[in-house]
Amino acid sequence: MSSKKNKKVTNKENTKIINLKSQTGISIKKLKLIFIIVVLIFVLLLGRLGFLQFVEGSYLKELAYNQQSINQIISPKRGDIYDSKGRVLATSAAVDTITINPAKIKDSSKDSEKTKELKEKFAKAFSEIFELDYEEALAKVNSDSQVETIAKKVEKDKVDKLKTWMKDNDVYVGINIDEDTKRYYPHNTVLSQVIGSCGSDNQGLSGIECKWDSILSGTPGKIVSAKSGSQKEIPNAEETYIPAENGSDLTLTIDLNIQKIVEKYLKQAVDDNNVENGGNCIVMDPKTGDILAMATYPNYDLNNPFTPNEYVAKTYDSLDSQGKVDAIYKMWSNKSVQELYEPGSVFKLITASAALEENITGTDVAGDFKCPGYEIVDGRRINCWKTDGSHASQDLRHALENSCNPAFIQLGSRIGTSTLYKYYKAFGFFDKTGVDLLGEAESSFWDENNVGSVERATMSFGQRFSITPLQMITAISAIANDGVLMKPRIVKSVTNTDTGAVTEIDTEEVRQVISSDTASKVKDMMQSVVEDGTGWRGGVTGYTVGGKTGTSEPMPGREDIDGYVATYVAISPVENTQVVLLLNLYKPPKNNHQGGTLAGPVVSQMLSEILPLLGIPSDADSTEDEDLITVPEIRNKTITEAEKILQEKGFTTKISTSNDKNSNLVVDQVPKPGVALSSGSIIMLYDQDTRTSTTVPDLTGKSKYQATTELKNANLNIEIEGSGTVVSQDPPKGSNVDAGTVVKVTFKK
Repeated sequence: MSSKKNKKVTNKENTKIINLKSQTGISIKKLKLIFIIVVLIFVLLLGRLGFLQFVEGSYLKELAYNQQSINQIISPKRGDIYDSKGRVLATSAAVDTITINPAKIKDSSKDSEKTKELKEKFAKAFSEIFELDYEEALAKVNSDSQVETIAKKVEKDKVDKLKTWMKDNDVYVGINIDEDTKRYYPHNTVLSQVIGSCGSDNQGLSGIECKWDSILSGTPGKIVSAKSGSQKEIPNAEETYIPAENGSDLTLTIDLNIQKIVEKYLKQAVDDNNVENGGNCIVMDPKTGDILAMATYPNYDLNNPFTPNEYVAKTYDSLDSQGKVDAIYKMWSNKSVQELYEPGSVFKLITASAALEENITGTDVAGDFKCPGYEIVDGRRINCWKTDGSHASQDLRHALENSCNPAFIQLGSRIGTSTLYKYYKAFGFFDKTGVDLLGEAESSFWDENNVGSVERATMSFGQRFSITPLQMITAISAIANDGVLMKPRIVKSVTNTDTGAVTEIDTEEVRQVISSDTASKVKDMMQSVVEDGTGWRGGVTGYTVGGKTGTSEPMPGREDIDGYVATYVAISPVENTQVVLLLNLYKPPKNNHQGGTLAGPVVSQMLSEILPLLGIPSDADSTEDEDLITVPEIRNKTITEAEKILQEKGFTTKISTSNDKNSNLVVDQVPKPGVALSSGSIIMLYDQDTRTSTTVPDLTGKSKYQATTELKNANLNIEIEGSGTVVSQDPPKGSNVDAGTVVKVTFKK
């Protein structure tokens, strides 16, 4: 009975389930599946939301910001570069960059044909004003880009033409004129490989411009304003102004006047003597390590850095694209720091310094070395440069005067490899100097363990290893500086142009390499080289000069590729040395390749102008042997007649008059008749009672050259008493006197 009842209940429930299925058409399994799918979708949505929020949140935020804001970049002014006296070497001038919004260049009627004509009109104007290719300009006007650059670094005259065209054609949208800066180099080729140049975006490409780019370039600023979903600027929206941080100025240790002197004579030496691979020259203050001049020739125009100079241009068109790039980079290369060379006999000064410091020999030990014209080392014959005989028996001084290779081979053998390498390291030849210039090269020496007697022999007289010219002059400067090695310095200070704060770059003493006594002995021998040896052509009248010649030979088999290097190093004055100068000439003609004969006269020319410019007293700074000229009486003569008389006697005349010189008479003259002056002195002529006045400059501590030049620039004359530097003057500094007045200047050593 009960089982029947249960069956009825079960059947009844099954009937309900069947009815439920029939009513909804969905089974429990399907409901579960749908539920699971819904949960999965929900989880995926949550995961995606989390991903967008936490993983890509910052990116999307930035994207939204960019879509909702207008950023106008404010270019910073690149810092200027000055020489040590404050003269501009590199500066930036205000220019403009022209861009367009192609989508905004359309006819107001939305007629496609008229819009096409309008775009063609824009392209034609751009091509004419900015000297662009028409098709290229048209492609930019028709571009789908939001912004296209038409011209960069546009100067005022072209911008004015564009503004006039826009006004004449009622153009107010689509063209943007944004402030920018352009780099200028007022001295064109001067110091080109040292300063370097900038690219179109004001980024440094080479030289100091590249090495100090982060300091010079500054940080851009911007103006941020809002725009709507239709990408139009929202009127009266709040703007955020972030000012640009201008680049800092650099002051170099370079003296522009000395640099120009060096470049003038370096160019002359290379061009006049057909020096195939050019040359370089460095001038250094040994006491501070300051680089006063650094020149490479051939140079190039900094304002057109991608234009080949005349030497590169000879083969430039025949090169492939990579060859052209390499040629330009080679043209930019600073030989003084980026290229290696074998120093030759100049390096004998290092060998001599090591020998004297180690007490291996003295400067004047008679018969210390023997030179039969060659030296046999491990069965190999190494010749002296003197092919027509021998230097016979000699001491170290005469070995240096004669630049004798066998003597220094013998000396190197006595010193020994390990001791030589100790001094090479002490003089800084195994390390970069650390100068703040781009791309300083590393020297190349034999590993000490691989140095045999032949390698030591050639190193003793400066061959078969490679260093930079900067390493060589830095080591010689240590000798000139009483044995103290200084780190070379070319940047003197950095000036923050926004705050005016000046950061000085301090001089840096590296180490004491040799004793002051040893340095003094080497300098004394260098003076003998100039006065009695191979370096006599480097002497300068009135100054003590020490020097050493060098002629490095190319590796066997590379004579036609590398050629010789003619070199000369000089110090002056010998006591209390103020200047060290190194000149290298690469691959001179085979019939004129000796350092003494080729480089020596050039060094003499350079020093004869550099030493007076630096105010270094000359023994010739006196008027004892100078012929003075008596000023004649020329009053009451016509101006024309007076000028003729004075100029024939060697004077310079100055007169400010609008009257007829042929009829007007000279009323007065300064100085008066009877005064004795040197040739070139100034005579002021007056045709009425008016006077031209001038202020007497301060001459204290100046040399004859400097005092004479300063007075002449002030239209004053000089009367000299004594020699040396200025200790007194009459009239005193600051006095207001008539132009032409004679200033009595007293000099003392």
